[in-house]
Amino acid sequence: MADPLQHFFALMEAQGFVVVQNAPKLDLELYIQNYRGRTRFERLFFIGRSSVTLCVEALKAAVAEAKQGRDVQRYREAVECLRVAAPNDPAAVLDKSWVGRQDAFNRQETARILAEIKVYKNNLVKESIRIGHEDLGKHLESIGDLAGATEAFNKMRPDVSTVKQLLEVGKHLIRTAIQRREWGGIHSHFSKLLFKGDNPDEEKTVQPYVNIAKGITHLYLGEYQEACDNFLTTESNTINTPSYAEIASRNDVAVYGGLLALATMNRIGLQHDVLDNDNFRGFLETEPHIRRAINAFVTGRYSACIQILETYRPDYLLDIHLHKHISTIYSMIRSKCIVQYLLPFSCIKLQTIAEAFSCTEQAIASELADMIQQGKLKARINLIDGVSQLLSTVRIDPRTQMQAEALASAEDYERQAIERLRRMSLAAADLELRQAKQKNVPILSSSVNEFEFQAEDEDSMMAY
Repeated sequence: MADPLQHFFALMEAQGFVVVQNAPKLDLELYIQNYRGRTRFERLFFIGRSSVTLCVEALKAAVAEAKQGRDVQRYREAVECLRVAAPNDPAAVLDKSWVGRQDAFNRQETARILAEIKVYKNNLVKESIRIGHEDLGKHLESIGDLAGATEAFNKMRPDVSTVKQLLEVGKHLIRTAIQRREWGGIHSHFSKLLFKGDNPDEEKTVQPYVNIAKGITHLYLGEYQEACDNFLTTESNTINTPSYAEIASRNDVAVYGGLLALATMNRIGLQHDVLDNDNFRGFLETEPHIRRAINAFVTGRYSACIQILETYRPDYLLDIHLHKHISTIYSMIRSKCIVQYLLPFSCIKLQTIAEAFSCTEQAIASELADMIQQGKLKARINLIDGVSQLLSTVRIDPRTQMQAEALASAEDYERQAIERLRRMSLAAADLELRQAKQKNVPILSSSVNEFEFQAEDEDSMMAY
């Protein structure tokens, strides 16, 4: 690797980026064709700052993408990164004339739209006011003023007149919230987008958009089960419009849903809710290796499942939404594979487990010890007297477990019976138990036939 690239990725690591040394399987040109809008630049720029193999190619594509748009700041950032990574590349020179022209155009366009909105407000034309705010929001979004764009889209709401227009407002707000990474407030946009109206067909068309956006939100927040449910319930035949490509592609839904399902679902759930799911099957066709990995897990070929996923790890580390969670998700999947592999055994050599999962005996011993400490695996590792290292699983005697459950049920029944008898005794004595508002309140003893009261004053004591 050349010295400029070494320096560049040292800077990226210092900024918290994950540097991917291995070459990914994705074709950058085919990959970026799946997206529209500002996310194209975001993904190219992220790959350029993370992948050693695709760095220069991705940064040059990001510079070209930025120059086709209106966001001058993004263009400056992309050129600066390319200048550090490849200083001799022609695209690494800042086009100051373009920057000046674009800055002037952006200011003029903003002033023009604001003037039009002012005229529309003076004429009290609601439809024109709504369109004006929408144009302003899209313009501000295109030049990178996401806060201003969100404000403009919010101002559309009082002037909407149809369900379709209201849904469009919600989609604008969700898109800008995802770009701003405002995960805390994005849930309010979901509630506004989906409402009980008179046009369920209109809401049905936007439901997949909401599912994908919710899935990405839960993924960012580390709520993997909820994210998985959202991706798996997305209908595959309704996300071919450009608006969906502004947040995620069909391939993304397949990867996100498949990996999260492997991390959070058991074998029966994977078979029923993923492989036999007609909706999600359409997504899996775009990423056949995800389907192979799930099939391998369901059929008990755990080592093959892990090998397939490890092959595509570099690709997932270059995903703008997934990269921070890959380590956790892969760890969850690997732990599940090990637990499932050990189910038929009461005692097994560590060497056998290491061979099954293609690692050293020392590494698998350390991994198993961590799983035991975290409560993921109920087992013991035997390392005494130089005997072959063994893993003994801890199994609960079914008879003992049944007896413990029976005793717990009996104790629960006795507690409920005592409580009912206490209430019957209160009713028979014509007494009433009120909610406590002061310190001196009636207190019931644990005995069924005894009642002990702490009186509030002498009169209440004499009355008793």
